[in-house]
Amino acid sequence: MSNILVTGGAGYIGSHACKVLKTAGYTPVTFDNLSTGWEEAVKFGPFEQGDLTDRARLDQVFAKYQPAAVMHFAALTQVGESIREPAIYWRNNVVGSLTLLEAAAQAGCLDVVFSSTCATYGDQDNVVLDENSAQHPVNAYAASKRAIEDILRDFEIAHDMRHVIFRYFNVAGADPDAEVGEFHQPETHLIPLMLDAVDGRRDALTIFGTDYDTPDGTCIRDYVHVLDLVDAHVLGLKWLENRKGSRVFNLGTGSGFSVREVIDQSGAVTNRAVPIVEGPRRPGDCTKLVSGSTRAEAELGWRPKRSTMNQMIADAWRWHQTGHYGK
Repeated sequence: MSNILVTGGAGYIGSHACKVLKTAGYTPVTFDNLSTGWEEAVKFGPFEQGDLTDRARLDQVFAKYQPAAVMHFAALTQVGESIREPAIYWRNNVVGSLTLLEAAAQAGCLDVVFSSTCATYGDQDNVVLDENSAQHPVNAYAASKRAIEDILRDFEIAHDMRHVIFRYFNVAGADPDAEVGEFHQPETHLIPLMLDAVDGRRDALTIFGTDYDTPDGTCIRDYVHVLDLVDAHVLGLKWLENRKGSRVFNLGTGSGFSVREVIDQSGAVTNRAVPIVEGPRRPGDCTKLVSGSTRAEAELGWRPKRSTMNQMIADAWRWHQTGHYGK
């Protein structure tokens, strides 16, 4: 049974990945500094607390577990914060990732599955976004992710480190068993914010920008269920195990929902109205981000199974009602 080092395994996507890895016969080893993750989410394998910028700590963990691969989720991800404080994003995301990859190369762990983002494409309205689309990040978060992609390509040349890069569109939903779920402090994601407003944990959901060039004036995003997303990561891991070479894949459904459409669909799941207020646009937000790629399906055999909006909201609502971390 192979050990897989999962950075950020105490976070939203990483914790779901750990559950799926365990089900697939791997042992996920979570490495997390708990700055945004939750120790309660580490349920499916060993936990090692540490920071990616701590090379000595990383060396200890690589020596202890001798992982066959790294699944790298750990990152700061708030767009607005990255605009206000870019240095934090370059230091945490880029320097941390560089330190991780140096430690992995030294340990002979040469397969990396990396969590990137569709935000590297920037604001390209009415453009079909596939893996060959130009990358024009408009904030430090997206720019940091693109920089890590470049580092991975250089490490492949220098160290024969193979990689699969996944550029996500918007991730939503939760584990249907409600063992793990989505909970951030502060919360910035639309669906959990919306559900907080539905059940009275916040006064209202703020719609940031109602004057975008879209049919209803609100941003449009491509949403993919977190379980579909992490299923792709296991397929990416197997791709590397089969020595098929480094590859980039978009992960999205090809369908976009506006903020107002997501709000409207929540009523069918919760049977409750969403209290809303309208606010100004947030810096760094793009008008529309929707995947136009079929590469993951054609090459990995990946097909989203739970990525309908009703299903994503229903699974998130079940988790939301079950409880939160950090109590």
